[in-house]
Amino acid sequence: MDARAPTPDTDACGTPLDAAFLSDPYPTYKAWRDAEPVLWRDDVFQGAWVLTRHADVEFALRDPRFSAQRTGGWVKRIPGADAGPRGGRAQAALDDFQRTFARAMVFLDAPDHRRVRRAMAAGFHPSIVRGLKPQVEHLAQELLDPLDARAGFDFIQAVARPLPSRVIGLILGIDRRDEDEFVAWSEALATFIGALQPSLAQLGAARHALLQMVRYFDALVPVRRRAPGEDLVSRLVQAEDAGELRADGELAAQCAMLLFAGHETTRNLLGNGLHTLLSHPLQWNRLRGEPASMPAALREVLRYDSPVQYTGRRVASQLTLHGHTLRRGDLVLAMIGAANRDPDRFADPDTFDIHRREGSHLSFGSGPHVCIGAGLALLEAEVTLRDVMRRWPTLRLADSSPQWNGNAGLRGLARMTVRSEA
Repeated sequence: MDARAPTPDTDACGTPLDAAFLSDPYPTYKAWRDAEPVLWRDDVFQGAWVLTRHADVEFALRDPRFSAQRTGGWVKRIPGADAGPRGGRAQAALDDFQRTFARAMVFLDAPDHRRVRRAMAAGFHPSIVRGLKPQVEHLAQELLDPLDARAGFDFIQAVARPLPSRVIGLILGIDRRDEDEFVAWSEALATFIGALQPSLAQLGAARHALLQMVRYFDALVPVRRRAPGEDLVSRLVQAEDAGELRADGELAAQCAMLLFAGHETTRNLLGNGLHTLLSHPLQWNRLRGEPASMPAALREVLRYDSPVQYTGRRVASQLTLHGHTLRRGDLVLAMIGAANRDPDRFADPDTFDIHRREGSHLSFGSGPHVCIGAGLALLEAEVTLRDVMRRWPTLRLADSSPQWNGNAGLRGLARMTVRSEA
């Protein structure tokens, strides 16, 4: 079968751009998964194959026939993106944006991906991450100490938003005074990357943000070359000098995308994690009595409400999947959020259970592109949620309907007010 139109019964499966979907995408995922293993949707990225089952999503993340090098087709297929004469200012700006994206590790295939990941990995070795625990604890305490839970506070703005930027800033060795600017740039990129149908305005804001990040790191590199430290930028400068990174903007591209990814996904893990726990008081109280279960609870949080809902791939060579022909160049969306609720993989998948033992979530990806910063994200979440639980054991959600960020790809909360009686 070589269908390029929605399967007849999928029109009733929900539109991935409406408010109901953005608030709670899981009923739509179930409808998609029940309808067809492989769906063609015209309403996402000007047309894409959608995979919703755990086995298929993991297959797409691991098989080299699904390429991560998709940025050209992704960015330039936005209607109106390349308006203007070829070689004009609009086209040049778009080319700069696409080239910078294309240099980032997340958008590279082997062998370049292996080469860049090797250079990055030293900064995320488990021993390095473990050594950061006291500093992460200090940063979390700085944010939590001034808060008055009896009066109530917005956990997203007070904690989840600033903490990851401070931690990733610590790793990269960037000036804390630049924190607000970096957070704003990160949010512009997140809005663009997580949009199923990006607008020209979102494209423009993301292009500006990414290029500003690159300029910042381009200015920082010669400083670190003259006076290296223990930060990741210094390590990457050494890797570039040793020929492990190409001197064509690869270093700055890795730093920019790491800053964005390290901030946005961890912010949403913190927010989604606390929201999920407080929405299930029995599980919250169980975890209070079993603090050693926090790592298992975080695995279940990631499965139940993943900060990353999907990732994209381009078909590198034609293949057939569940009777559908996927042609070279076709876009494929591996729906991580849907795969994490697949009943073929998880018993009673819509139930949140911190003692769940079966199956493995895909929230950090799988295969060669598995998240390089997973250990750091888990450290930040464990440290912060432990401290919150210790300080305010009777914490509760103060809003009946917390405000979601409206981002289909990077699911998280824009606001979440919490309160404690004690």
